[in-house]
Amino acid sequence: MIKNIRKIITIYVLLFLILTLFSCVSNHNSDVYYDYDYGYHTVLKGDTLYSIAFRHGIDYKKIARWNNIRAPFTIYAGQRLKLSPSNVTSKSYQAKKPVKASSASVTKKKPANNNSISKPISKPIKHDWDWPTKGVVTRTYSPRSGGNKGIDISGKIGQPVLAASAGKVVYSGNGLASYGNLIIIKHSEQFISAYAHNKKLFVKEGGDVKRGEKIAELGSTGTSEAKLHFEIRYKGKPVDPIKYLPKIN
Repeated sequence: MIKNIRKIITIYVLLFLILTLFSCVSNHNSDVYYDYDYGYHTVLKGDTLYSIAFRHGIDYKKIARWNNIRAPFTIYAGQRLKLSPSNVTSKSYQAKKPVKASSASVTKKKPANNNSISKPISKPIKHDWDWPTKGVVTRTYSPRSGGNKGIDISGKIGQPVLAASAGKVVYSGNGLASYGNLIIIKHSEQFISAYAHNKKLFVKEGGDVKRGEKIAELGSTGTSEAKLHFEIRYKGKPVDPIKYLPKIN
């Protein structure tokens, strides 16, 4: 009877040690990766506002506004950024309290003019786009949840990767594991492009690039095959690059 009790106690102790070890590993990983569950992102070394916005599919200007970050959008490792406007309490973005008007200053409201012209909606800025590398498109864009956010172009390790349009490099690094060595170029307030899985990166953050300029070498970092994963995003959201790139005869 005593032996059976000892065996049961030993089993419980082993289970407790296993669960404790698993908990420690889980906590360690949570420090390395991103806090998705509560609508926040903890800034890691090497992050930029643009890479964070790219990671979460949000317009960088929205993240800046929700966190009261102004140009040049400097962020710091360990900083916790809101990924939605629900918790924004900054005075800069609170509505002003209505001011009571005195009887002398009260004026009658003019009737609404039904013929008034509404403000024009901002249209996408036109850019000249070129193919970022030579090769066959092996996987196309898909708007579905979990679908491909861009296109995959097969190629040979080391072949040139070119800037699809002129702009400024806002990210150059490997902080997004599934993208390998990644470059993000800002072309305007509306458009950015991304170039993933590169072997080598030849441009640094803050540098200007011309359309057709060599920015990297095609590789297989973050994936199992030699390819370029290419994305175009409009106001933070992925769009189909094929609709912007010139047709191939």
